[in-house]
Amino acid sequence: MDQSPALTIGLPIAIGIVMLGLGLSLTRADFTRVREAPRAVIVALGLQMLFLPLLAYGLILLFDLAPLLAVGVMLLAASPGGTTAGMFSYLFRGDVALNVTLTAVNSVLTIVTLPLITGWAVNHFNAESEGVGVQLGKFGGVVVLVLLPVAIGMWLRSVRPQIAERAERPIKAFAIVFLVVVAIGAIVAERDNIVEYTRSAGLLVTILCALALSVGYAVARGLRLDRAQGVAAAYEVGIQNTTLAMTLALSVMGSTEIAIPAAVYSIVMNIFGFAFGIALGRMPERAVAPAV
Repeated sequence: MDQSPALTIGLPIAIGIVMLGLGLSLTRADFTRVREAPRAVIVALGLQMLFLPLLAYGLILLFDLAPLLAVGVMLLAASPGGTTAGMFSYLFRGDVALNVTLTAVNSVLTIVTLPLITGWAVNHFNAESEGVGVQLGKFGGVVVLVLLPVAIGMWLRSVRPQIAERAERPIKAFAIVFLVVVAIGAIVAERDNIVEYTRSAGLLVTILCALALSVGYAVARGLRLDRAQGVAAAYEVGIQNTTLAMTLALSVMGSTEIAIPAAVYSIVMNIFGFAFGIALGRMPERAVAPAV
């Protein structure tokens, strides 16, 4: 698809502002907190970075998705956890501090893993025949796109905490509005094919979200994380940074079809996020030995 200047220039600027908002909420302690609960961090990151892409790949094979939609699902699964994971943890008694740490660490790690997984998906599903490729130079720009605004936000919080606190809320509001606008824009751009795409990818991403939340929680609890850590791990796996996934699909890879899975997921994950939290609240708590 032909990209307009508003898309190629506006989207990177917008995602930079979103990541600045993430940086405003982070401190150095969020990275060093890994030492306090290493088991919880390792389990959650393993689920996020290994289990989720493998689950996505299995569902792609099961549903026999078209190449570009398949790449979109893998791009979605390879993206870091969404910042709203902490909001869901707060609402449903999860370990919010663990969510913040996981989001911080995961956002750094995916700078390497995201282009690798996406590049593999493009080759594996033969998406190059559809006119889509992954140029490592362009994806290298993601390093600046993600890390620099986060670093600026953290620096501003450390030297001007009051300014950071005042700016954090409007930036988060912008992030929500931006996510909705991009999701609607991606869907409208493919309105002639949206019924077919939704039929092909809609059920898949719905199952992906449901399994990510439920299996994420079950595995975390099975590996002896406490309830609050299990909730945090589940939301970190099930809530993805769909804003980043859609931005990469539209402005870097130049394909609205690749953006469709993330656009649909952005709606599904919020519905399932609330439903999952309500269901957890009705389950009896099971005591386990605390993680160390």
